[in-house]
Amino acid sequence: MDFRFTEEEEKFREEVRSFLKEQFTARAERDGGMAFYMSFNRKLVEKGWTAVHWPKEYGGQGWPIMRQVIFNEEMAYHRAPRTDFMGMNIAGPAIIAYGTPEQKEFHLPPIVRQETFWCQGFTEPGAGSDLASLQTRAAEDGDDFIINGQKTYTTMAHFAQWCILLARTDPHATKHRGISCFLVDMKTPGITVRPLIDMVGMHTLNEVFLDDVKVPKTALLGDKNMAWYQAAGRSLESERSAIGNSASERRLVEDLVHYIKDVKGSDGLSANHMLRQRMAEMAIEIEIGRMLSYRVAWLQSKGLPLDYMPSMVKLYHSELSQRLVNAGIQVLGLYGPLERGSKWVQLRGRLARNYLVTVANTFGGGTSEIQRLIVATKGLGLPREPALDPLITLGWEDNLSLAKRGTLPHLVLRPYIKGHDMVSVFDALFRHLSLAPGGIP
Repeated sequence: MDFRFTEEEEKFREEVRSFLKEQFTARAERDGGMAFYMSFNRKLVEKGWTAVHWPKEYGGQGWPIMRQVIFNEEMAYHRAPRTDFMGMNIAGPAIIAYGTPEQKEFHLPPIVRQETFWCQGFTEPGAGSDLASLQTRAAEDGDDFIINGQKTYTTMAHFAQWCILLARTDPHATKHRGISCFLVDMKTPGITVRPLIDMVGMHTLNEVFLDDVKVPKTALLGDKNMAWYQAAGRSLESERSAIGNSASERRLVEDLVHYIKDVKGSDGLSANHMLRQRMAEMAIEIEIGRMLSYRVAWLQSKGLPLDYMPSMVKLYHSELSQRLVNAGIQVLGLYGPLERGSKWVQLRGRLARNYLVTVANTFGGGTSEIQRLIVATKGLGLPREPALDPLITLGWEDNLSLAKRGTLPHLVLRPYIKGHDMVSVFDALFRHLSLAPGGIP
């Protein structure tokens, strides 16, 4: 098997590297901030390196898959900022596929020029992995829709000018039907954005409350009640290899190796057998992840079905990132938890920050449990898990009878708690205790 890129592709890689080394300096990384991110993205616009996967007739570059892979890999390795993922990869592709000519003319050019930024109003407090359970309502009112509901974990809602939002327009339809998609101006009266400060202390996530938000019917994207089958699942031919994760992980291991080599003295880290073994293990795992990403890219470039591969790659990199930062914290020892600003900080506090950031990797963008379910069913051909009552599913018929008599022992929940979330545990417990004489004690 030939893993080499073509000569033209390698020339493009060198062009990207040269540009990044020139523009994304150590000082720029140190200064950071939204002003720098905006300035950097304007330079990408000048180079014609935005909307690279969009068709040319809509202002994109129409790059083939492997060119996108090279670009994304180098951007991630050099830690270059990418500010408008939602506009480029969610809203824009949906508008291209299902928007009216007026919607395309109004929205697409500013996205390409990085003049407008988008957020995604999908997730709700009771609808995350099970997005089709969303309860935000949009009721017709003459030439408008009136939207009421709540969205949560809405990235950059406090910064975005527009939101691509899902709402239920037919409450009587089955949950996957009756959902519509809207393009909502974030300045519309009735929209309230409240910050959700994450464990890193950053404000990127938000709650969004919609109280009698009036949007014109021209804001409807695609067919009414059909968003689940149209805009909600639409993406253009952008690469889905997660190669950026692999590149970021590779860069972090290189930083750790340089740190280990630089520590001098009789107890030099480079002589530590356990650390050497751990770093070698991480390097192997990262190379495996890189090959998985390249395989997804190759499948896309050949027009072959991806099936379960994106889920496998997402799962692998999500859990690898957590193992990697754990290893890094161990390498740095007492310096590991220090944050940027401390005079003793090492590697600019990147390990302490990533240790907290990667906590969300195994549930953000699809939980690891969901990814494993996809791999098991689509990849291994195993049947779907039956959606039965959890107590009965585990063969607890006797426990059910105990619950009905009000004598359910507390230890009976231990095997269940081990593999299931506490909300489901207590939901099942209270449901069955309610069958006991006298109800719940």
